[in-house]
Amino acid sequence: MIRRHAKGPRRRRWHELRERRRQGIFLLPSLLTTGNLFCGFFALLLTVENRYTEAALAIFVAMVMDLLDGRVARLMKATSQFGLEFDSLADVVSFCVAPAFLVYSFALSVLGRPAWFGAFLFVICGALRLARFNVYTGTTDRRFFVGLSTPAAAGVVGSAVLLLQGAPATRWLLVSIAVGTYLVALLMVSTFRYWSFKEVDFARRRPLQTLLIVVLGVMIVATNHELFLFVVFAGYAVSGPVRRLIVGRTPAAAPGEHPAKEHP
Repeated sequence: MIRRHAKGPRRRRWHELRERRRQGIFLLPSLLTTGNLFCGFFALLLTVENRYTEAALAIFVAMVMDLLDGRVARLMKATSQFGLEFDSLADVVSFCVAPAFLVYSFALSVLGRPAWFGAFLFVICGALRLARFNVYTGTTDRRFFVGLSTPAAAGVVGSAVLLLQGAPATRWLLVSIAVGTYLVALLMVSTFRYWSFKEVDFARRRPLQTLLIVVLGVMIVATNHELFLFVVFAGYAVSGPVRRLIVGRTPAAAPGEHPAKEHP
């Protein structure tokens, strides 16, 4: 009698797992997440070949893929734990490992151990932040990120490489890159709040001047995109501490994240 009783819950759990497996996945969001993962892997290959500019661009393409998979999933109304976990694993490669290896090969490898240890710190802080995202997802104000997001941190590294490519590798410059790597890594696991831009409605009607501003911004990017990208990402990274100094600490329920990306 006891054995039969024990087998009942086990059989039910096994049946639930089989039914969940038969549900399948939504193909398009998963393909976009796969594209994100491929771009991160491709950035690693380009870094090995010392093609730093192309590696940084591959990371930016991964950021576009990461943005699209969430948008597409929300349009398809596809939500599952599988999509959240798969996206986080892809982000670890594209926005943690690939940028860390890029900055190590680009600048930190010629310095001592305390400098290139910053590359590992970048990876572990990014992984911890993604783990925190999975635990606390959907529990805090969706208007803000808690801690610098991993794509934004990768954007700081990628834009810095684009800006400094071809510049004389003086020791002062290399030490500055090492210090910046430490700071960006720590910002990812900080409690600073960053605007998520999720409340911006791009489908709403805008004044005509808005179009002129957008066109002007595109022209600035086309003229000097290396400097513009670095200013944007570095400014966003600094905005969290600056906001804390101006507004002060805002009470939060938990050091979580924005809601989970709604894709399988």
